[in-house]
Amino acid sequence: MHDVATPEGLSLHPEWIAAVDETRLLDAIDGAPWQGELKRRVQHYGWRYDYKARAVRAQDYLGPLPAWSLALARRLADPELMGREPDQLIVNEYTPGQGISQHVDRPVFGPVIVSLSLGSACVMKFTRGGARGSAVDARELVLPRRSLLVLRGPARSDWRHAIPARQGDPIDGRRVPRARRVSLTFRTVPTPTR
Repeated sequence: MHDVATPEGLSLHPEWIAAVDETRLLDAIDGAPWQGELKRRVQHYGWRYDYKARAVRAQDYLGPLPAWSLALARRLADPELMGREPDQLIVNEYTPGQGISQHVDRPVFGPVIVSLSLGSACVMKFTRGGARGSAVDARELVLPRRSLLVLRGPARSDWRHAIPARQGDPIDGRRVPRARRVSLTFRTVPTPTR
């Protein structure tokens, strides 16, 4: 699953779910309320991440993950994936032209971050370096719909990841228009702050 061109600790699992499961998940997600506090619509489950404080506090516990996500959470406990069931989930909706700026998930989350892509493929950009005049190492990776991205080790902590805000992506030598993409990012919260 690891390619020399991808950051160490990154694995991509194509077709991690079937098309029928993708449809079922999108129906369940769209049946729940969306929040619009970011430039994109989101849903928070398990623990709410406070974007201003950049923390997960004890009072931010929202309850267990939703029923529609439990089978996925059980699968993610596989040692090759997360090694335990996640207790935090953020659902992000990206319409064509929307992206997310480069970042490393905060250390308030556990050592493995996974993201399931639904609805549309996109290109994710990974970068490291660039501080104090060092060269920037950059890689791009196509995240196909229904694929599971796993970030651990250096891919989790040393590489920033981003989705460029654009209407389409260069895939297999041609420009592919984006459609609505919904990502399910599963994480663990080892110790919430007070």
